[in-house]
Amino acid sequence: MLDRASTFSDSAVIKLLQTKFIPVAIDQAYQRRQQDAEGRFYQKIVNQGPRKVGVGTTQGHYAATADGKLLGFRNNRGSERTLELLQQSLRKFQPKEVAAIERGRPDTRYDYPPPKGGLVVRTHAKVLGGYEETDNEWSRMFQEGVGRDNFWIRADEHAALAKGEVPESLTTRMARFHLVDNTRGEPPMWQAEDIGKFETTLKNGKLTGTVELKSARGAREFKAELLGFVESKDGRVTRFDVVVKGLFRGEGPYTRGAPKGEFPLAISLQLADGSDVADGIPPQGSRGWLDGYIR
Repeated sequence: MLDRASTFSDSAVIKLLQTKFIPVAIDQAYQRRQQDAEGRFYQKIVNQGPRKVGVGTTQGHYAATADGKLLGFRNNRGSERTLELLQQSLRKFQPKEVAAIERGRPDTRYDYPPPKGGLVVRTHAKVLGGYEETDNEWSRMFQEGVGRDNFWIRADEHAALAKGEVPESLTTRMARFHLVDNTRGEPPMWQAEDIGKFETTLKNGKLTGTVELKSARGAREFKAELLGFVESKDGRVTRFDVVVKGLFRGEGPYTRGAPKGEFPLAISLQLADGSDVADGIPPQGSRGWLDGYIR
């Protein structure tokens, strides 16, 4: 979200990406590990730059040809630097015929679809207050950030919801992997033992509840109320609109800069309809550990 605010809102960058490039957004934590055609293509590109596969993260902005020749790399935010990267890459580009890459068999450890017969629910998180006022543009972008993820619901849980039941497996997954503050970066997930309380009632399509989460050493805590609507027709859930709102405390190694003490945090969960390409992106909590996430 920070890149969107700091870099990809610039009209010149947008125009170049729309007219001269084929933009691709990925989670490099997957592609740098994948043992398949997609992974090998990505790894070929990044290994030509300063960040090598197998030596930490390869995150950044890359420009490359269709046959995998690296044209430019940056790992800086800001529209001016990105615009320079794009312009320099265009000057280096020499068009030529390139054979299509055979997809082959995907690495199923990192390439997996949403659960068959289940549901995809889009989540958004927002800190509603508590930050100290700042004139620093970068700090302000972090403060205004919105976290985004996908919450997967299994087929059996889908069937239970359609009957007016809320399975414990569903609330446990929601709590552990989605009731997090991911507005400033990649958050630490909760452990099962961190769930002190998660009580829900689903009646006549209205979902209410309370949740209390606290890490083992007490560094992070979230106490919140839940309100939403779950509707179904012919055995299928047609509406899942839920808001979880409460007081959060703490931060993680990659979510530094949280407000001091307790601060208000709201998380919305809304049924995805499959029309957005992002609906198929696996949840962050499932990265390399789908069985642990979906159980």
